[in-house]
Amino acid sequence: MRRIFAIGDIHGCYDKLRALLDQIPIDWSRDRLVFIGDYIDRGPDAFAVVEHLVGLQALHPGIVFLKGNHEAMLEEYLSGADRMTYLYNGGQQTLDSYLRRASASAPHAIPPEHLRFFQSLVLYHETEHFVFVHAGLRHGVPLDRQSVEDLLWIREKFIYSPHPFEKRVVFGHTPFEKPLVEPDKIGIDTGAVYGNMLTCVQLPDEVFFQA
Repeated sequence: MRRIFAIGDIHGCYDKLRALLDQIPIDWSRDRLVFIGDYIDRGPDAFAVVEHLVGLQALHPGIVFLKGNHEAMLEEYLSGADRMTYLYNGGQQTLDSYLRRASASAPHAIPPEHLRFFQSLVLYHETEHFVFVHAGLRHGVPLDRQSVEDLLWIREKFIYSPHPFEKRVVFGHTPFEKPLVEPDKIGIDTGAVYGNMLTCVQLPDEVFFQA
């Protein structure tokens, strides 16, 4: 089995992202990198985070980028469907990050390559032994029939489910002081944007890297 490296919620913490990537012993020719979503909002430099991820995507097309609930809220903001929810949940920091880099030819605009990145995000990634998803799963529902709401937002009904999942679920969304490690779950959002660590787990070895 080739190794998989999964990185938790970044939330605009560019320096921690760079420091974490420098630690990971990934072999790009055979290993896989999975980002669990929530690249933006609340943190200081969402633009730099997305710019770096766009560059990584161009160099290594096999990287898996999942959608988080914050990317979904950005979509709602940009479409005009729901602006207040996004701003209430830390979106202003992302908008400010982009405004600082706005050009005279495209003031206030998110660059087209960033928009394409957001549009390319997937809801889950499944392997033989693992399921990677932003928030979690609802027990008893086939993976391809899970609701988008649950994949992006579920918390307690997934984390405290009394029923084990067939494959181990690697998820973010709900911050823990340290990684949550259970027989059927690994939670890797360790609150980087709240002053704690940004976490990566190497699978199947269960080796953790933090910045």
